[in-house]
Amino acid sequence: MTVHFIGAGPGAADLLTLRAQRLIAHSSVCLYAGALVPTEVLAHAPPGARLVDTQHLALDEIVAQLQAAHERGEDVARLHSGDLSIYSAAGEQMRRLDELGIPWDVTPGVPAFAAAAAALRQELTLPGVSQTVILTRHGDRATPLPDGEELASLAAHGATLVLHLAVQAIEKIVALLEPAYGPACPAAVVARASWPDEVVIRGTLSTIAGATRRAGIRRTAVIVVGRVLASREFCDSHLYSSMRVRGGDGEEVGP
Repeated sequence: MTVHFIGAGPGAADLLTLRAQRLIAHSSVCLYAGALVPTEVLAHAPPGARLVDTQHLALDEIVAQLQAAHERGEDVARLHSGDLSIYSAAGEQMRRLDELGIPWDVTPGVPAFAAAAAALRQELTLPGVSQTVILTRHGDRATPLPDGEELASLAAHGATLVLHLAVQAIEKIVALLEPAYGPACPAAVVARASWPDEVVIRGTLSTIAGATRRAGIRRTAVIVVGRVLASREFCDSHLYSSMRVRGGDGEEVGP
């Protein structure tokens, strides 16, 4: 028996990996967050599978479901929206399973920030503009950010900034970012990226909060800030340069 932690993607049912689909189809139990995982993904579960919506369950209750499946010898597909590597709250579940001696593995998924970039038709790293992406969140209504990771400190780098779980505090976020980026810095909000009701809002730090509020967006959104959003004047990367392509040395070279 294995608990398969699976990144179920940002929302669109066809943004599920083939491995994820196969594991769901071979698991007798499927735990999922009902508000974030579409029913089309659950359709991959085998007939008679036990489907458990975890959105109203506490950690102890979730672990109890996993332990009960282990005792029955049933594989579990534990679905998390996006990808497990960021803001999945999977780490504490994995720690509990280790303590209980229950085996588990991880299958990655398409993260929300990648779906947001796709909706924006945007590469988040451009040569000579920004080669760094900072993924972070806002800490007012959740676990506080560790020392040194305050938003103003991260903004000082001037890198492309992607904020998850933060749109409800967008006015406060703009106030923290403007001193470093400037009010004219391009900004965007993508709500429910890849879902049928996806909403994309573009603007600057001086306009994005108002536009977001007028659109009624208060959750399930990603905020993107940085010069890459409006830059069309950037140099070609070294990756496909004629000098590198014709060099023939066989070495892997970065952008």
